[in-house]
Amino acid sequence: MKIDTEYIKLDSFLKATGMTSSGGEAKVLITEGNVLVNGEPELRRGRKLYRGDIVEAAGMSETVE
Repeated sequence: MKIDTEYIKLDSFLKATGMTSSGGEAKVLITEGNVLVNGEPELRRGRKLYRGDIVEAAGMSETVE
């Protein structure tokens, strides 16, 4: 997914890419440890993602561009 800003927060990225359908769903997915950023589990909803970061969740993988 291409972003127009310096970074995007993890929960917003999950919603924007369709990995989750709502912010509440994103929160649950993250807090349960079901989201990987660059291959590592990420538990912070507000984690800033920058170009080149790879997010894996819900059987999908997306790269920040």
